[in-house]
Amino acid sequence: MESCWVRGVFVTIITILLIQQLPLARTYVIGVNFGMNGNNLPPATDVIDLYGKCSINFIRIYEPRHDVLEALRGKPFLLSFGTRNEDIHSIAQDQNAANSWVSTDVIPYINDVNIGYITLGNEVIPGAEAPYVSQAINNILKALNDAGVHKDIKVTTVISMAALAASYPPSTGAFTPEAANVLKDIGLTLWHHGSPIMVNVYPYFAYASNPGQISLEYALFKSKNPVVVDGKYNYYNLFDAMVDAIHATFKKIGVPDINIDIAESVWPSAGNEPHTSTENALTYNRNFLNHVLSGAGTPRRPGRSFNAFIFEMFNENLKPAGVEQNFGFFQPNMKPVYPFWP
Repeated sequence: MESCWVRGVFVTIITILLIQQLPLARTYVIGVNFGMNGNNLPPATDVIDLYGKCSINFIRIYEPRHDVLEALRGKPFLLSFGTRNEDIHSIAQDQNAANSWVSTDVIPYINDVNIGYITLGNEVIPGAEAPYVSQAINNILKALNDAGVHKDIKVTTVISMAALAASYPPSTGAFTPEAANVLKDIGLTLWHHGSPIMVNVYPYFAYASNPGQISLEYALFKSKNPVVVDGKYNYYNLFDAMVDAIHATFKKIGVPDINIDIAESVWPSAGNEPHTSTENALTYNRNFLNHVLSGAGTPRRPGRSFNAFIFEMFNENLKPAGVEQNFGFFQPNMKPVYPFWP
């Protein structure tokens, strides 16, 4: 386990640098999502202790759970949390709703919890809430400013690859007109405010839906030679191809310089054998972590680092049976599903 210990220390050092320098420079850090769709999960205080023992200092939760926020008081963790999807409409339509959300879920914790991101919804594009995301972002930013919050909090949203309807290689990516208009509006808003767009990128799902055309080595970052050649861009792994599809899409809709961070990526450990296994999960997640920490970027954005979250800390028993219950590094009793963290 020595290599895991070294990797954990490296993640800790990078995170400390990010916390110290977040307003000054864009660096990169790996975090882990804390999903709570389970009825047997440990208390928030125990979960935060587990993050610390694993040297994971970047945490993402999906809504402002006050038990988690309380457990984070005075702790050296960077936090991403967001609104519920159903709150986006009211926050966009009514500045008072945005003010109330900030007053209730941000201000009581701002001095004791290191909030790095606020996300307006998760995977609501395309959908009924999609047209309201951009204004909701603006209203939350105004509410933060009016409340005197001067920390560099990135206010953004999280999209999935489905929002882009992207195909591969990246230059052939296409998207629906509805999504294009919404994405351009959001992209310009985020670019103006200096915030990244956050994207859920799952090479596992692309591979599992088409294993006859996509090699397992390409999906697991194990290809020795370029598998896809897209003009001057050579792709050795599916993750880079998917991220560059996002870059290509935003360039097409007129937002070429937007930064991209990864809100979710992982390989599940079970639920769809033979594609899922603890070996494949360990290989993908280790290679994904190393790829992000290398700062290599992607063929379209070489050297452009990004922050990323691995999904997720625990297996969640209230999700649909199969793959959806097998994304976690740990069982709810806090025993590892497979050895990864120190």
